[in-house]
Amino acid sequence: MNIRFFQPADADELACLFEEMQAYYGVLCPPRQAVVIGILNRPPQTEILVAETDRIVAAAAFAAIYPGPGLQPGFFLKELYVAGSERGRDIGTALMKRLAGLAVERGFGRIDWTAARANERLLKFYDELGGDRKEDRIFYRLEGEKLKALAGLE
Repeated sequence: MNIRFFQPADADELACLFEEMQAYYGVLCPPRQAVVIGILNRPPQTEILVAETDRIVAAAAFAAIYPGPGLQPGFFLKELYVAGSERGRDIGTALMKRLAGLAVERGFGRIDWTAARANERLLKFYDELGGDRKEDRIFYRLEGEKLKALAGLE
């Protein structure tokens, strides 16, 4: 297995993985070409690591954030997804180790992420990595019509 940064030539393969991810979470997925375009036109501060064997089997999408505790920068991990056929092979752990290495290399003080409370297997995975659950925080999202309303566009 090889872990490396996403390259534009990977867009179609990564789109396949993202389609699987959307199905796993029960979310409708746009047509493949729209997914590819979204990947290629993602915000420039977004980075993606991919894990590959004979194909891309996992990805971690993340971005640098500032400020954090002690006014240090860190990463926010938006997605960590391993193909269903590849789970249990330490691929997610390898991606997280690489992300932790990048954080240390860049002088960042932390990695933050969210996890679904109902996914016990995922929570166990993150607990075993050494992540601390931040029970004192609530995750918010503003989207759709509410986002437009707050922006004054409704």
